[in-house]
Amino acid sequence: MFNLMQSNKLRFWAITVALAGFLFGFDTVVISGANQPIKELWNTTPFFHGTFIMSMALWGTVFGALLGGIPCDKFGRKKTLFWIGILYLVSAIGSALAPEPYSFSFFRFLGGLGVGASSVAAPTYISEISGSKDRGKLVALYQFMIVFGILIAFISNFLLDGVGGANDWRFMLGIEGVPAVFYSIMVLGVSESPRWLVLKKKANEEALKVLQIINPQNALEKLKEIELDIEPIGKHQGLFSKKYSKPIMLAFLLAFFNQLSGINFILYYAPELLDTAGIKDALLSSISIGGINLVFTMLGMFLIDRLGRKQLMYIGSIGYIIGLAGTAWAFKTGADPLLLLSFILIFIASHAIGQGAVIWVFISEIFPNQVRAFGQSFGSGVHWVFAALITLLTPVFIDKDKGIFGDNPWPVFAFFAFMMFLQLLFTWKVMPETKGKSLEALERELIK
Repeated sequence: MFNLMQSNKLRFWAITVALAGFLFGFDTVVISGANQPIKELWNTTPFFHGTFIMSMALWGTVFGALLGGIPCDKFGRKKTLFWIGILYLVSAIGSALAPEPYSFSFFRFLGGLGVGASSVAAPTYISEISGSKDRGKLVALYQFMIVFGILIAFISNFLLDGVGGANDWRFMLGIEGVPAVFYSIMVLGVSESPRWLVLKKKANEEALKVLQIINPQNALEKLKEIELDIEPIGKHQGLFSKKYSKPIMLAFLLAFFNQLSGINFILYYAPELLDTAGIKDALLSSISIGGINLVFTMLGMFLIDRLGRKQLMYIGSIGYIIGLAGTAWAFKTGADPLLLLSFILIFIASHAIGQGAVIWVFISEIFPNQVRAFGQSFGSGVHWVFAALITLLTPVFIDKDKGIFGDNPWPVFAFFAFMMFLQLLFTWKVMPETKGKSLEALERELIK
């Protein structure tokens, strides 16, 4: 009974922190419902709309990701996670009340800071409280919450469409404040990461108490393993030293390929793309994207500690190529809209079971304790830099009236399909398997 209570507490902490991912997913996609109304309200050019309206949150995410390792390391994972919730709250209220595009962009930028910082703090925290046996599925809870937030955002946008007339987009954005308040309150009830307590605060007794909750049978042994991992003063090297070149390379390539799949391109512009394809009620059809994403993310969570990270990347890469090449073909030939939607759903399912399930788990595992927060920050930063660039440039390519490809974006999907072929080669030749290994054991394997 005692062990069950301890296990439940661990899961409660993991689920609570993973709720940062729900806000991440909701905030990322909720803008898709406001895309067209805002474009018409403020009569913006494609470049302005892409730069300030659609991608400003992503530039905030870039800064949040690149700088998120600093508070995470200095003040702790828990405090950082709390202030992330406050950023989401302020962003939701401010975006909903914004009178013009510049203040709107500022508040979307604040929400982006929360997204970026959460993609550093949440996976880092969950990986550090988890055992090697179930670390994959517990960190993947964060990704599950992201796609759950995406689905709820699509449903919310559909339900709120027309509620406020011309201002319904304000309701779509403002509703995010409700889960932001609940998350901020709940995160106050989690413990601090035991590895941070030992490595950064030197609070070994406090860390032992947390480890006794996480793993009562081997708490003292795990504490000694963490203590042995502390590098002597004067020997600690920065993240970008040659010593850490392998995990840096792995994090960069995984994050790079994640965004060069086109996942944010589709999620952000789903209603517009579906409308271009001739699908009626694009907002309702967008819900199918969110639903498939959720179902296959759950499957990825189930398999990640069974098949391993690398096997899921193989499955995802092959599915990506089929889905993206099929979508490009459907757009180019003017195939039936439902067939095109089917290829998009194959793409979404492949992302959910592959990159979606793997990225935050893998990056949180491959960096040593000494630099994990900064390594997670680097990998997340790369991810969001490319996400922002793709979102910024998208209107230039797919805007019906002024875009380079007009109403037929098939070359964009063909390009993404080619990039996923390169990802398949990366998975085969470069990517190591991390399943079932402790964080300290992975450090010894990757840092030589």
